[in-house]
Amino acid sequence: MSRNWLSVRADLVSGRGEDLWPRPGRIFVAARAMTFGQLAAAIDDAFGRWDRAHLHTVDLADGMLLIGPGDAWDDPPQGRPVERSDRTKLSRLALGEQFAYTFDLGDDWMHLCTVGEERVDPYEVLGQIPDRPTAYGGWGSLPDQYGRRFDEDSGDDERTPIPPDPRGSDLPPIHYSWGPRRARE
Repeated sequence: MSRNWLSVRADLVSGRGEDLWPRPGRIFVAARAMTFGQLAAAIDDAFGRWDRAHLHTVDLADGMLLIGPGDAWDDPPQGRPVERSDRTKLSRLALGEQFAYTFDLGDDWMHLCTVGEERVDPYEVLGQIPDRPTAYGGWGSLPDQYGRRFDEDSGDDERTPIPPDPRGSDLPPIHYSWGPRRARE
């Protein structure tokens, strides 16, 4: 079973013009028969990306560039071999190999991805056999895809004032620690 499964670590290096340190990361289990497009979707899920109307690229160590979704990029870079991420299988990766995954070619959410040194058994790390790449570990705070800090913040203007903290008075008394009692404390 484990000979067909990889562990892939994705560290978020930068996005929206900012380098991140310490880098948030996630670890995925993925079958070698799955595609880079499926892994890209899993990374986006695990990093809280809800607006998927953006292109992504995968830069492989051998110079191959994978694009997705589909072949939607009208003007890919010239002079490099290009394939679709949804047609390229993870089986082309070697243990310990690294590659770069970039989501949204405007905000450039860049990830350093590293294949584990050993194959993994999905039963051991997840307790099941997933039908797509699935996160089984991770750390760090995730930045909002558009830089928003709260619901009404557009993310475009850093001067948007943060609303005053209601100190729990806005919570309904569903939980024993919420509602009017908490507001009085």
